[in-house]
Amino acid sequence: MLRIILLINLFLITSHLLAQNLDTLRIETKSPWNAVLRSALLPGLGQIYNKSYWKAPLIWGLMGWFSYNWWQNNKFYKDYRDLYQKSINYGNENIVYKRIREFYRDQRDLFAIYMGLTYFLNLVDAYVDAHLFNFELRTKNDEINLIFQFNF
Repeated sequence: MLRIILLINLFLITSHLLAQNLDTLRIETKSPWNAVLRSALLPGLGQIYNKSYWKAPLIWGLMGWFSYNWWQNNKFYKDYRDLYQKSINYGNENIVYKRIREFYRDQRDLFAIYMGLTYFLNLVDAYVDAHLFNFELRTKNDEINLIFQFNF
């Protein structure tokens, strides 16, 4: 019985020593290059890592829209390329097919550029958002005021 009382007292004394509160403040940080790597692997994943959840569906939507338009214009380009080639093979070159073919080729190339820019801006946004993760805005009470006084 005496051993149990001694063990309980020993436990209470040592638990009080181990349970001291440290007066520290932990600030969560995000690694910018980790965010860029995640966004490079899957666009939008860096924004999720940075807890900017609303940006990921925007990136996915833009990439999906641009990819769909690229695919659609590429399909039309191939169709009109074949029609133009057939018109040349039959001996009467059709200029209308050539112009439409060039139009869809240009549109396809523009959407490829849009996809590349969206991907690049996704990486830049992930990097900047990770750098500014702990950035605090001042409230109205903390603002610095500038007062002009005119003496006449």
